[in-house]
Amino acid sequence: MASSSSYLPNQFDVFLSFCGEDTRKTFVGHLYAALEHQGINTFKDDEKGKKINDELLQDSRVYIIVFSKHYASSSWCLNELLEIMRCHKTNEHIAFPVFYDVDPSEVRKQTGPVGKALAIHTDKNESEVGEWREALKQAANLSGWDLRKTADGDEAKVIKLIVEKVSFELNLNDIIVDKNLVGMEQRMQALDQSLEIGLSDVRMIGIKGMGGAGKTTLARAIFDKLSINFDGKSFVENVREKTSQSGLKKLQKQVLKDVLKESISVSGVHEGRNLMRKKLCGKKVMVVLDDVDHADQLDALAGDLNWFKPGSRIIITTRDVQVLNCDRVKWIHDANLLSNEEAICLFSRHAFGNDIPAHEYEKQSLEVIRYAAGLPLTIKVLGSFLCSKTKPQWRDALARLKTIPLKETLKILEISYESLEDDCKEIFLDVACFLRYWNEDKAIRMLESCGFHAINGLRVLEQKSLITVDKNIYGSYIQMHDHLVEMGMNIVRREHPDEPCRYSRLWVQEEIERVLANNSGSGAARCVYLRITPTIFLEGLENMKKLGCLIVNHAELNDDFDDCVRIDGACRYFPNSLRYLYWYNYPHWCLPKTFEANNLVALEMPRSNINHLWEEGKVMKKLKFLDLSNSKLRSLDLGLTPKLERLNLYKCKDLVKLDVVEGCLKSLVYLNLDGCSNLRSVSFIEELESLEFLNVRGLDLREFPGCIVTGHSNNRLLQLDLSNNFYISEIPSSIGNLHNLVSLSLSFCTRLKSLPGSICSLQHLTALYLASTDIEELPEDLGQLECLEYLDLYGTKVKHLPNSICMLKRLKTLCLYSCDSLEKLPEDVGELESLEVLEMNLCSNLREIPSSICKLKRLKELKLQGCKNIEKLPEELGNLGCLQSLDIRDTGITHLPHSISLIKGLEVERSNYDDDSESESESESESESRRTKSQRTI
Repeated sequence: MASSSSYLPNQFDVFLSFCGEDTRKTFVGHLYAALEHQGINTFKDDEKGKKINDELLQDSRVYIIVFSKHYASSSWCLNELLEIMRCHKTNEHIAFPVFYDVDPSEVRKQTGPVGKALAIHTDKNESEVGEWREALKQAANLSGWDLRKTADGDEAKVIKLIVEKVSFELNLNDIIVDKNLVGMEQRMQALDQSLEIGLSDVRMIGIKGMGGAGKTTLARAIFDKLSINFDGKSFVENVREKTSQSGLKKLQKQVLKDVLKESISVSGVHEGRNLMRKKLCGKKVMVVLDDVDHADQLDALAGDLNWFKPGSRIIITTRDVQVLNCDRVKWIHDANLLSNEEAICLFSRHAFGNDIPAHEYEKQSLEVIRYAAGLPLTIKVLGSFLCSKTKPQWRDALARLKTIPLKETLKILEISYESLEDDCKEIFLDVACFLRYWNEDKAIRMLESCGFHAINGLRVLEQKSLITVDKNIYGSYIQMHDHLVEMGMNIVRREHPDEPCRYSRLWVQEEIERVLANNSGSGAARCVYLRITPTIFLEGLENMKKLGCLIVNHAELNDDFDDCVRIDGACRYFPNSLRYLYWYNYPHWCLPKTFEANNLVALEMPRSNINHLWEEGKVMKKLKFLDLSNSKLRSLDLGLTPKLERLNLYKCKDLVKLDVVEGCLKSLVYLNLDGCSNLRSVSFIEELESLEFLNVRGLDLREFPGCIVTGHSNNRLLQLDLSNNFYISEIPSSIGNLHNLVSLSLSFCTRLKSLPGSICSLQHLTALYLASTDIEELPEDLGQLECLEYLDLYGTKVKHLPNSICMLKRLKTLCLYSCDSLEKLPEDVGELESLEVLEMNLCSNLREIPSSICKLKRLKELKLQGCKNIEKLPEELGNLGCLQSLDIRDTGITHLPHSISLIKGLEVERSNYDDDSESESESESESESRRTKSQRTI
């Protein structure tokens, strides 16, 4: 029987209730060892004759009652059972019966050996025995294990099942706690598809993000919830820090000890790798490696998938995605910052002990949320700091944050900065002070002009979660979290606080004006970012001998103060060190003759008054990038820029001629003449042997410029835009010589009636724009454009699509908008296996949709608005599981196929009419919602 001693009330995970003479040295002994081996704190009474403290029972979370032949003969066991059943009725405890050598019915009905054992209590009163009988009956009705009928009576297997069940129950208790982590459930669900617990492969999953973003918290929540499903588990915290303090050998030893439940000697990292490979391959494990910052750490702790038994899961958290760029890590997730709602909830819990802010602190709480910008670390630190503070203390703390960054946050964030090489540190500081929100290509030009390897540097910052690159239809833009910006600016300032004249970068307008007015600029400043104001004193630039980058009026649309600047007087002080000069709305007609520009690599002056670059010719030997878009430029001598790589003259409507000396533009890669409608000749293009991007849109060209197609095998042109040249009526067959062409736009060449068959030989073409041309027929061999992803036929007169179009296996978007001559689609349109968008709005002659469309498994958008002659959709449309949007407004379709209900999350835009066939399956509110949405969309 279980002994009873007066123990102090300690917290135990499991309490074992058993009859000692039956099972202490056999089943219970083995069960106790297995539970302890799993890390489950278990109470097993090894003394006899002493009463167990009731608090010990109440403090335990799980009870295992081992019923045997003599269990009911012990009054101590029976009283113990009474207390267990009382505790079991509360939510905090759970009991499991194990029927060792008795049948559950014998316990339930107190018959057989159980009845015989209970009968010896002749000295007890009837009431007490009645309570025991009821407790035995209740316990026997609980879910548990009949040892003789489970796992064929294999005791070892039954013990394993019990340990797994107990671990699961204990873990469920932890999950309840984890649900208090704001937004955690959704983030864990997002990883479910990558984890796929139960599949028999070995997976390594990466979680990346900036410091303080919640990577460790997310990994811990997953570990606590799912590690029960594994034979062994190990959570290795702070790998980066512990590696630097005590080396990788100690961490290898920790993983081995955690998983194997025994200490193993490791003499070195190499031996540790061998030991882990040999000893872990037989166990299905879950291992979390937290804050890994170097590939060597991953190699030492999880060197290969074959180190682990099938079914194992390894989770790696890191700030540096480069660590995860190896074959074995195939699933990588971002640690997403908190939404405003989540941030308010988390902050309120720490500041007010509630899910919402106290009413009188709502405004101040929102200020904190704006400052934290979704970073959990900052939110928790500030919430805890402001807890129980008075309103004046809140105001003081918030005011301080505007000038003095939060030390706890900066300490965590700066770890990533300190790990950078020196050149990447400089790039990081440039992004923090100037380049956030800049177009990525433009930022690269600025950084390259200043001597940095920008493409690689920005890639490193992105890998280390210090920046993100936001891609949209307008391009790629650099983003950086507010606290990283704050950290970067703090790094620039902290060596010389309150002495802006000694900063390496100047970006605060008031500080710049003060430095320039005092003529106190030293040799420290290498980049200045300023606006023109009436009080600006540009002469102060003279002392900035290391100034490499000057940015004036960046993206400013207000030119009210441009005329107040004395250009000749100011610019003569521009230091010869300038490598990058950007001036929006530059007011003078040319560059000042006192400006040497010997080191200038990039000159960008959009919307300027420049009509000639120099009053007198001056060669700029280092100039690579020239942007005079939307300027008043009349002529440009390109012989002065022999190293030019990029020339942007977009919308220079006054431009009449470009003077090009033979062989002077051999390095030109990018040429944008879009909208230069008065330019007399583009024949010089033939000499541009390095050209990759050419935009001659809207030049009023009378014919296709033959100079574009040189016929040379080394033609490098990748993008060609000839759109809005209304007089072009024919494309020469020599266009097939542009072997490397990726994008071709002929849109709004309204007299163009056909394409040469040679266009089908452009094997690298991914985008073909033919919108609003007069084309009636496409080449029969169009299907040979095997790389084509985007085909725009908007407003053309095409009647039929060639059958070969169905061979375009990479086509993602097919735009047939307003093709009112189109009569039918190819029957095999379903062979376009990559198609995501099919747009057929206003195809008024189209009469049916081929049934093969139901094979387009990746289709997301199907647009049919205005196709009045289409009356039905294929019955199997429900097979389009990825379909997100279906537009059938102003069509003849009155009934949707029943299978469409299989598509989850589908948004249907339709005209406002009553659909009898659907009203039966739609609730009144759903129908009203659908009609309202349809009206709103129309």
